[in-house]
Amino acid sequence: MLCQRWRKEVREQTSGEVVIRIYPDAQLGSQRVSMELMQNGALDMVKSNAAELESFGAAYSAFNLPYLFRDKEHLYKVGEGDIGREILDSTRGSGFVGLTYYSGGARSFYGKKPIKSPVDLNGMKVRVQPSPSAIAMIKALGGNPTPLDQGELYTALQQGVVDAADNSIPVFHLTRQSEVAKFYSQDEHIMVPDVLLVSSKTLNKLTPEQQQVLYKAAANSSELMKKLWADSEVKERAAAEKAGVTFVSLDKAPFVVAVQTMYAEIKRNNPVLDAMVERIKEVK
Repeated sequence: MLCQRWRKEVREQTSGEVVIRIYPDAQLGSQRVSMELMQNGALDMVKSNAAELESFGAAYSAFNLPYLFRDKEHLYKVGEGDIGREILDSTRGSGFVGLTYYSGGARSFYGKKPIKSPVDLNGMKVRVQPSPSAIAMIKALGGNPTPLDQGELYTALQQGVVDAADNSIPVFHLTRQSEVAKFYSQDEHIMVPDVLLVSSKTLNKLTPEQQQVLYKAAANSSELMKKLWADSEVKERAAAEKAGVTFVSLDKAPFVVAVQTMYAEIKRNNPVLDAMVERIKEVK
């Protein structure tokens, strides 16, 4: 629905001069493969996420830092402001540009037992995305980070290859992981948006007017996604509860304290990211 409306708007507003063909469900390869193809100009556009993008553009690592964003309104304000645009534009020299962000909800831990404090994560094998920040976060919380492809996660949880994982409520339930992980602990450690990207080569082929249409349509689809995501969270939580999942409330403070070692490390060794972190904190 989201991509179809966005594609239709671009086609109509350019009088059919710009036509977008959509290939869902990783038909053209994994996220990493698709990103590499776009960098080489073999693909025009890709929808990825900030966790995956950290390996392609360092500025995206800000979205992968735990408890940096106070709530979704803070995240939206940053994404739609100067900082968000700087991050989207930061990879222009790497072969692609970000058009807009899409709501991806908050990621929380889930597994076969409740996780109410960092102590509960001690020694647990926790599936993570291939993100340096995600790996560092699990280590800071006392867990054992285990990079694993999303497609392998259901079986890994079922067979005990990993003890826990993290994702948003809709992804948790729609991927059927709620069948093998009956406790969803709402620590909401990170809010990682998806990102709509376009190849620099492709963007440069468009007229200024066509580029403006592409950006405007992307922004409109981002606003639509906010509503679609909110509706999905309510629906999928209810479905997961009906399937026997227990949603665990907890005190986030001990988690926040535990990850401060990450911010201390950033302050010592990455002044550029540290400055961005401080700017993000200042956004009201």
